[in-house]
Amino acid sequence: MPRCFWCTDDPLYQAYHDEEWGVPQRDAGHLFEMLLLEGAQAGLSWITVLKKRERYRQVLHGFDAERLARLSDEEIEVLMQDPGIIRNRLKLKAVRQNAQAWLKLEDPVTWLWSFVGGVPKINHFSDRSQMLAVTPEAEAMSKALKKAGFNFVGPTICYAFMQATGMVMDHTTDCDRYAQLKGS
Repeated sequence: MPRCFWCTDDPLYQAYHDEEWGVPQRDAGHLFEMLLLEGAQAGLSWITVLKKRERYRQVLHGFDAERLARLSDEEIEVLMQDPGIIRNRLKLKAVRQNAQAWLKLEDPVTWLWSFVGGVPKINHFSDRSQMLAVTPEAEAMSKALKKAGFNFVGPTICYAFMQATGMVMDHTTDCDRYAQLKGS
């Protein structure tokens, strides 16, 4: 199956590419999970986070925002000892901060999707040189998330989040998933 240039031969990466990346997501829990995972990725490769995703689901209480909003400093210190996740104190504190901010949003799904007008933005890139790391929509999302109290939500992270959750469909035109998702 022809895949996007970034997808390696790692089976986990291929499954993510083939089944999840670029598929429009409107489930609040999934969007919250992806926002936290994209923040965890900052400065790292996505495959690093993807390989740790199941452990994150275990130790972060299934990405339950209400529970994560109550993480104590002691719990964060315990998480800092877990080799199954990315042990970065600032990122782990951001989990708590972002959960608290998430819970203050009246309708996070509609609000997040509003940055693309409520419907997926379908790009028609034939080459990796056409792909962007940041867009005006991602910059606007980043600014709004920061204003709402979120952390680790820079414009590059926001664009990766938009791609991952199908707000933006960036499968290249030579990828089998492009044909499947272009009408989403």
